Amino acid sequence: MADVDLMETARTIAERIGSVALARGFKIAVAESLTSGAVACQLGAASEASSWFAGGVVAYGAEVKFKLLDVDPGPVVTARCAVEMARGAARLLGADLAVALTGVGGPEPDDEGHPAGTVYAATSSPAGEDVDQHRFEGDPSQVVDQATVTALQMLLDAAENQ
Repeated sequence: MADVDLMETARTIAERIGSVALARGFKIAVAESLTSGAVACQLGAASEASSWFAGGVVAYGAEVKFKLLDVDPGPVVTARCAVEMARGAARLLGADLAVALTGVGGPEPDDEGHPAGTVYAATSSPAGEDVDQHRFEGDPSQVVDQATVTALQMLLDAAENQ
């Protein structure tokens, strides 16, 4: 799928998230590392975002994850970190649902040996947490685009299943 198609998919999913959030009275939040705000940009551009989008935290550095989002110190490219980031964003921003991403955009592996394209995405909601691991191909911008769409889809699924 071309990058333009991915971003159109992201816009479509963000609009659907907004519709569900409005209909059910949900507040949505994000915590992003490797995507550096790309998910928040899609949500913020969706219809009536000021009514349902609480905001986001770009926690690129490990210390930001630890201090701001209450992530337990340790490796940050993990399922545990993604879940704790989502939980922390929901708490910090007063949201009902949150999605978080952490991973390795590339082009090289990280210090822990995770290959480029390794991404963990998690959601947190009153119903619990969900986390998935992905391995995306491409250069760093392509990894970010794929991770953005994946996170939005996870968030939509979580919202629809509340």
